[in-house]
Amino acid sequence: MIKKIAFGIVVLTLATSCVSKKVFNELESKFADLKKENRKTADLNDSITKAKNKLDLDYASLKADYDKTKAERDKLAIDFAAADKNLKTLQASYNALEKNSDESLKANMAKNRELLAQLEAKEKALAAEKDRLNKLSADLKKGTDRVNELESIMAAKEAAMKKLKDALSKSLKAFEGKGLTVNQRDGKVYVSMENKLLFESGSWAVGSEGKKAVVAVGTVLAQNPEIAVLIEGHTDNDKFAGAVGQIENNWDLSTKRATAIVNILSDNKAVKKENLTAAGRGEFAPLMSNDTAEGKAKNRRIEIILTPKLDEISKMLNDL
Repeated sequence: MIKKIAFGIVVLTLATSCVSKKVFNELESKFADLKKENRKTADLNDSITKAKNKLDLDYASLKADYDKTKAERDKLAIDFAAADKNLKTLQASYNALEKNSDESLKANMAKNRELLAQLEAKEKALAAEKDRLNKLSADLKKGTDRVNELESIMAAKEAAMKKLKDALSKSLKAFEGKGLTVNQRDGKVYVSMENKLLFESGSWAVGSEGKKAVVAVGTVLAQNPEIAVLIEGHTDNDKFAGAVGQIENNWDLSTKRATAIVNILSDNKAVKKENLTAAGRGEFAPLMSNDTAEGKAKNRRIEIILTPKLDEISKMLNDL
């Protein structure tokens, strides 16, 4: 602004009249002084602006510290009031306790004696429970050991039955496709022979081919004396139409057929007779429906059921 005013004066002076060199020099000197003054004023203005900005920042920081300090003071005042209230309450309680100290002491002693008695009773009960727990733990270990032993025996018997099934399958391989099957399930081995391999219709006399199969079974049984053998005879639901007086019904026929198989197995002196049982089931345990010729053929059969001796397992189960 000053620079513009000085420049205007100089121009105005030059425009209105001719001046002497001395006056011009003086004006020029003043103009230079004014320029210096202007620069100083500008520098001062920058310094003032920077100072103001710094003061604004300092003020903001101080304001934040003030607000924080005020909040902390207010909180301390609340805490102090609460503490003072608690102090007064405690003081009142202390005064009351001090006033009734003898009565309180006696009551506390009586309560302590009662608690001690209860504690002793609980300790005795805990000791008894601990003894019972120890006994249960010992019994559990004993039972676990027996169960593990039982599982081991059962696994061994299962393996033995698989070995028996494999031996039978190998021994009876020549009869595959002739109505003979060997299966293992539920811990037992089942040898099933259809009547077409064993008997003529209405007869309980075993044919030559069927006898070979039964003898092969007996050879394997002779090598496994600890196996219980149940021979079951089965028929279809057709009424027996054989000679009158010889057979009463299908049940009778199925029993005679089962007995015929037992007799062949008994011819092998190495087979234990006490392991053999013959049973007739008649038409009452069919494999398939008797409504078709195929179903009836499957139902007319002999089943040799091989079961491991379970006396040892039964004894262990009773001991558990």
